[in-house]
Parts: sequence; structure tokens; C-alpha cells
Amino acid sequence: MYKIIPSTLLVFLFVLVSCSSVKSTQKAINKGDYDKAMSIAIKNLEKNKTKEKNQPYITMLQDAFKKATERDIARVEFLEKENQSRNLKSIYDLYNGLKYRQERIKPLLPLRILASGKNAEFDFVDYDDAIISVQKEYATYLYDEAKLSYDQGRVNKMNYRRAYDDFQKVSRIYPHFKDIDALMEECHSKGTDFVHVAVFNETDQIIPRRLESDLLAIDTYGLNDFWTVYHAQKNRNQDYDFDLELNFRRIAVSPEQIREKEIIREKEIKDGWKYLRDRNGNYVLDSLGKKKKVDNMITVRCKFYRFTQFKSSNVNAVVKYIDNKNNQLIDQFPLESEFVFEHSYAEYDGDKRALTDGYLDLIRLEAVQFPTNEQMVYDTGTDIKQKLKRIIRRNSFRN
Repeated sequence: MYKIIPSTLLVFLFVLVSCSSVKSTQKAINKGDYDKAMSIAIKNLEKNKTKEKNQPYITMLQDAFKKATERDIARVEFLEKENQSRNLKSIYDLYNGLKYRQERIKPLLPLRILASGKNAEFDFVDYDDAIISVQKEYATYLYDEAKLSYDQGRVNKMNYRRAYDDFQKVSRIYPHFKDIDALMEECHSKGTDFVHVAVFNETDQIIPRRLESDLLAIDTYGLNDFWTVYHAQKNRNQDYDFDLELNFRRIAVSPEQIREKEIIREKEIKDGWKYLRDRNGNYVLDSLGKKKKVDNMITVRCKFYRFTQFKSSNVNAVVKYIDNKNNQLIDQFPLESEFVFEHSYAEYDGDKRALTDGYLDLIRLEAVQFPTNEQMVYDTGTDIKQKLKRIIRRNSFRN
């Protein structure tokens, strides 16, 4: 059942919520969380800025804006007096924050204060020149820092990557600054690792060519990322930073086996009908004086022979990470995979009415040809490929 809430209760709840919101705004101001106070006030004024109950938000918005501006301007002046390059980011962020606050308030203007009959006043300042000035200074500082990493790239490729990240920061605050586009492209090219992937067979078994081709189909792995490129075919014009080797250590294929299991099934089933007799052997009559008929139940028996064809292959390998700069083994990871071929079929001797559906389904099947050893090894390929992919994804060449 639904209950009608009295209008007086609704008014009380609304006032309670409004008071709570006003108190939260004032509490944020008192704690110095001016941006939070502004957000609450702006949210309420966006709904209805002329509503009398929203008047407190106008004065609190004025107060929070003034205090936030004074605080941030004082901080900017202090950082500028320090005259340290490391302060440029903070100064740049503060100026952008000062401008952003003003932009949030502008759509709400004018805001009328009913008590005074005047519009609320906000001391807006044009920060564009200051932002542009510090933006260029900050970009120049980041550019110079990035150039230091770039110049050290010949010693270690990771410096090219650090330089790329720093140039990218410059690009975000000052697009197309100086020659950063060309430098970023060069850093990416010189900071990229090229890895050659190869498969080696250290067993006395032959690896199917299809399997080797599948394992070297690196394009299907989805492994290439921004800083790493894998090649299965060596490019003579490319210097490879690392080698990734998949070394097959052991390949074992089990003999073909057929396992047999005999099961005896019995079931009581209906086999026509018969006249019902009593204990003395006399016919039982129904209400009309006729002989009474009942189901003739018999027990049937069947021998069920289940045959299971079985064959398995097992592959052991090791994945090696090799640094070509010093021809040293970085790390190695074991890899094992198994594939099982199994097929069941059945025969029976006796009355198959004793069998359930599951047994009957097997009777309809016949023996099939065993897969060749080559096919068995090839069928392990999907699992090997997935495990190799996981190893590469979890283990980078550079720590």
C-alpha cells in the first residue's frame, strides 16, 4: 500500500536538505576548501539563481572566489620571487586555475542580491598574457630537460624514451614548440626495441612445418607495442636489440591405445500384456466379469562393451631472452604443453533395450583413424602459442 506524504513534511524535508547544503558550503569555506564551496554553490545556482532560498549561495560564492583568488595570487608571487625553474609548472597550473574559476562563474552572471538590490561583484582579471608568458617559459624548461635525455640516448635507449615522454609534455602545453615533432619521431625510432623471434629444435623428433610457421606468425600474436617490435623474418638492414628463442627440448607421443570396458546392464521393461491371476492361479475378473489385463513386465539383460581410443603428445620447451648487445642470456622460462586425442565407441551383446540413451549413442559410433604423430604435435601448437604469448606479455626485455 502507498501512503501519501503530507505536504508539510515535504516542505520540512526540502528545507532540511537545503540547510544541509548551505552548511556544507560554509564548512568548506571555513576549512579553506574554496573550490569545493564554489562547486556546491554553482551547482545550486545553475538550477535556479533567482530563487530566494538560493541567496546564501551567491554571497558564499563571492566569498569563496575572493579567498581562493587571493590565496593563489599570493602563492604565484612567492614562487616567482623564488625564481626557480622547478616552480614553473606550479605557476602555470595556478594561473590556469585562476582563469578556470572565472570561466565557471561567468555563465551565471548577473547574480542579483535581493537584500541590497545590487548584482554580486567578482573581480575578474585577464590572465591570458601571464599564462602565455609562463607557458613558453615552462615549455622551454621542459624542452631543455628533454634535450638532456635525448643527448644521452646514445648511451641507453631508455633515455630516448624518457626524452620522448618529456617532449610529449611540451607538446601538451605548447603544441609544435620548436622542433619537438621531429625530435619525438626520432626518439620513438631510436628508442624502439627490435626483437628477432626464432624456433630451435633440440629433440630427435621432427617439428611439423605448419607448427613452426604458426609459432612464427608473430603478426597474429598482437604483441607489438609502442616501444617493441617483433620480427620472425630477419631484416638485414635492421639491428636487433634482443633475440627471443623458443627451444624445443622434448617431444613425446604416446602409442596408440584402445581401452576396453565391459558393463552389464539389466532393466525391467514392459513386454506386451497378460491376464492377471490370483495366488491360486485363477483369473482375476473385473466388475463386468471379464478377465483383467495387466502389463507383462520382463527383465532384459545386455553386455555393453565400451572402447576408448587414446593417444597423447607432450612437448617441453624453454623460452630464452637474449641481449644481443653483450650476447648474454637475460632470462629463461619453461614451457610445457600436452594434447590428448580421445574417441569412444561401443558394441553390445544381448537385449539393447536394457541400455539407456547415453549407451545407445555410443553404439551408433564407430572406431576412427588415429591421428599421425605429426598431427598430434601440430595440435599442441595452439596451446604452445597461447603460453608463449602469455610469457612475452608478462616479461619485458627491459626492467
